[in-house]
Amino acid sequence: MTRKIALAAVTLFALTATAYAAGGSLLLGPASMAQEKTFRGFYDAHKDVYLVTDVSSKAQATALGINFSAALATVKGAPAQYFVNGRAAAGQLAVFGSEPGEKDYNPLWEEKFVTWKAGVTPVMLTSDNQINALAKKGKLTVRDAHIVLNAPITKVMK
Repeated sequence: MTRKIALAAVTLFALTATAYAAGGSLLLGPASMAQEKTFRGFYDAHKDVYLVTDVSSKAQATALGINFSAALATVKGAPAQYFVNGRAAAGQLAVFGSEPGEKDYNPLWEEKFVTWKAGVTPVMLTSDNQINALAKKGKLTVRDAHIVLNAPITKVMK
């Protein structure tokens, strides 16, 4: 029975994709308005607005009240999203490694944890280039959390 369901799903997808490619539209169902919690993050010294929907860490999914997706853990090569752990400049936000319009933008992110070294006064981090330069100077560390987060940017605020 499972093979029949899978075959039916593949066939439906193929028909929908073919109709869309031929100038049709996807049959998404009725539209409605909904309110979703949004967040702000930095990309190249300006703010973007984003949603958080799914994550590959069960503990993080529970803590954030979002969907757990084990399959996200298999994603490789997604751009980085940086989160400061511990001491941080007042008003620090997450920092994106890309945004819509960039060739490598993807709504999936590899979480990176940033920690300031002892004795270093935290400054506002607003770009991945800044984070990487400060890491190279030994002012902070960047650790791959091995967590993939589905967090599409919904608005670029330049």
